[in-house]
Amino acid sequence: MSLIYLLDLCAVAVCAVTATLEARRRELDLFGVVVIAIIAGIGGGTVRDILLGRLPVYWIHDPIYVIVGMVAAMLAFFLERRLAIPMDFFLLPDAIGLALFTVIGVSIALGANVHWFIAALMGVVTGVFGGVIRDILCNEVPLIFRTDIYATASLLGAFLLIALDRLGMAHDPALMAAMAMVVAIRLAAIRWHIHLPRMRPYGS
Repeated sequence: MSLIYLLDLCAVAVCAVTATLEARRRELDLFGVVVIAIIAGIGGGTVRDILLGRLPVYWIHDPIYVIVGMVAAMLAFFLERRLAIPMDFFLLPDAIGLALFTVIGVSIALGANVHWFIAALMGVVTGVFGGVIRDILCNEVPLIFRTDIYATASLLGAFLLIALDRLGMAHDPALMAAMAMVVAIRLAAIRWHIHLPRMRPYGS
């Protein structure tokens, strides 16, 4: 079992849990929560595989991804009802999930022999598009358009992984370095409310 495979399963579980806690604000029932959580967990990788022409997409070949997302969502659903877990508790796991998905997306894209810039974009797509689909289904403006730096952290981590790969660093240490960068940037953005310039409404 490869490191990438284990990281991918962990990322799906983390994303499913955080999506479950997000879904509670919409007062969804268990079925709705599980559907949203699974989509959040596998959505980014699904879009990546479609764009790269890797069909059928990865979770069709290996349904364990869907099973992991479903189990994680159900556990989070019932634990949250008993413990009332605050959303802030999952800021770190969410940042780790973003980092995991980013390096997985870049690694898969590089393995498909695409241009390095496209590989970086595939890292971002894998990292953020599950959340985009989740927010759209919950009738919300996607998080990446209204929060402190998120997709930018993913993009910078993707660039670092590609740079380290080109410099000849062993793949596993390069993965860890890129993940650490994504997590550090994301947590710093949360701590100090760092964000990109925003459009001002008319009349302001």
